Amino acid sequence: MSLSKQIDKDYIEAYKAKATVKVAVLRHLKTAIKNRMVEDMVQDLSDEVVLDLIAKQVKQRKDSFDQYSKAGRDDLAQVEAEELAALEVYLPTQLSDEDLSAAIDKAIADLGASSMADMGKVMQVVLGAYKGQVDGKKASGLVKSKLS
Repeated sequence: MSLSKQIDKDYIEAYKAKATVKVAVLRHLKTAIKNRMVEDMVQDLSDEVVLDLIAKQVKQRKDSFDQYSKAGRDDLAQVEAEELAALEVYLPTQLSDEDLSAAIDKAIADLGASSMADMGKVMQVVLGAYKGQVDGKKASGLVKSKLS
């Protein structure tokens, strides 16, 4: 079953179960998928494109959570955390810190990277190889520490 069909199925189940947070999150996600289908003029999206849309939604929720937490709005931060948890179900499992470090070391060795000027190339290789499995901020911090 494709990812978009799974999201449709989960949306219906959440709607019947009256899970308001999950319904709202999946409704936003379904809208993003539909908008992308109209934009690309296609009948169905590949799972890779849907994963990109989910990753964007997750990033938005994380940013909002951080902003609300800094502003002391714990009530809104809690809502963002619940929405984030509902979305992360659809993402592939994240790489552990050790696996991420090993992947970065391998990319640095393969590219022969030696300075911060090579950071973009290393990040491109790592994020491309482990699409959806790597947090960009975490990877960026590790690459910076290894190259500097």
